[in-house]
Amino acid sequence: MVTSPGKERRRVSPLVVTLLSVMMGFVVGGLFLAAAGYDPFRAFSVVLKGIFSRPSYMAYTVIYATPLILTGLSVAFAFRTGLFNIGAEGQFILGALAAALTGAFVELPPLVHAVVAAVAGMTAAALWGALAGFLKARWGVNEVIGTIMLNWIALYSNNFMVTRPGITRAAATATEFVRDSARIEFFPLWKTGEAGLAWRAANPLWSDVLRTPFNAGIFLALGLAFLCWWILNRTVLGYELRAVGFNPACAEYGGIDVKRNVVRSMAIAGALAGAAGAFHVLGWTRQAAELAAMEGFGFDGIAVALIGNNTPLGCVLSGLLFGALKYGGSKLQFALRAPTEVVNIVMGAIVFFVAMPRLAPLLAERWRRRKGGEGGSASGGQEKERKESTDDAISEATTDVGATEAETTSTGEEERGHVS
Repeated sequence: MVTSPGKERRRVSPLVVTLLSVMMGFVVGGLFLAAAGYDPFRAFSVVLKGIFSRPSYMAYTVIYATPLILTGLSVAFAFRTGLFNIGAEGQFILGALAAALTGAFVELPPLVHAVVAAVAGMTAAALWGALAGFLKARWGVNEVIGTIMLNWIALYSNNFMVTRPGITRAAATATEFVRDSARIEFFPLWKTGEAGLAWRAANPLWSDVLRTPFNAGIFLALGLAFLCWWILNRTVLGYELRAVGFNPACAEYGGIDVKRNVVRSMAIAGALAGAAGAFHVLGWTRQAAELAAMEGFGFDGIAVALIGNNTPLGCVLSGLLFGALKYGGSKLQFALRAPTEVVNIVMGAIVFFVAMPRLAPLLAERWRRRKGGEGGSASGGQEKERKESTDDAISEATTDVGATEAETTSTGEEERGHVS
């Protein structure tokens, strides 16, 4: 960020920018609530209590945040390699569908079954992402256009598969529930007997947590975030991917296969979004349902990646923030009868103000140019003064020449008079 023209440029820490953006987002959300006739302080108090007042609320906040962290990682990974993966939504849908089918119709031992189902979801989404990368590498199809089209194909493919006889559940437009062996919840059936229920009654704190579908997804997401950081910063693959993202022409000149790395990058990004869908199904919903519209996890991942500055750690923190706002914001409607859309306004404002520092240098440059224009006027004035002085000098010289000529003429006439 530029402090002021004419002074040394000073960059503000991205963390400070993000924190300020979050604060400004809350201010905008508060102004919206006040304009709508609601007390913003009470509304934010409701949101905070909805996040932190009970252990189960915090557990649900983490559950909400898990798919957002992973879709944010998907977008950020592609962006770090010069690609814009707007297809995380479709990859999420396919990952969830593949995990649901594997979890429901494949019989395997516990833990192995969960691993196989998660890998199935990630593989399906990786192939979906790689397809967009192949279209770009082979025929130059822009990945934005390609992934948008693939999002819709994924949506309708999901609905087609979910409603097939033998796959759909009776009296429902969803798949069969995944088997218990494929679930990744913590202790889903623990303390459910008579003695267990008595233990829960004696330990209300633990009972409150055990009532939630808290699962291993958050820990797997943190592990994948670390893996992304390691790939990007500590491996040859990451070096090649980042080189392609910085400058494809230079990377190709350096002997890096640009097309192959484009496909690789989109495949990894797809696997991350697929993991979001797979963990969401295996840890919470236990089914893939017919969709009337996009669920939005992939699109929210774009905002998560932007706020997280396209870094793995940033995506984890911003994903937790978004998860908290989404879950805590759902309490507004019950407590104040306020529209839950205010949470989307807050998140949109946060994204807007996060993007502002990227616009700030441009605005500062324009302001500097405008200032330079004033300086240009000053220099123009100097130029004008120089021109005026030059004109005066020319005028004086012309006057002198005229006087000299007149004197010469007069002298000549006098000489001719003397001669005559």
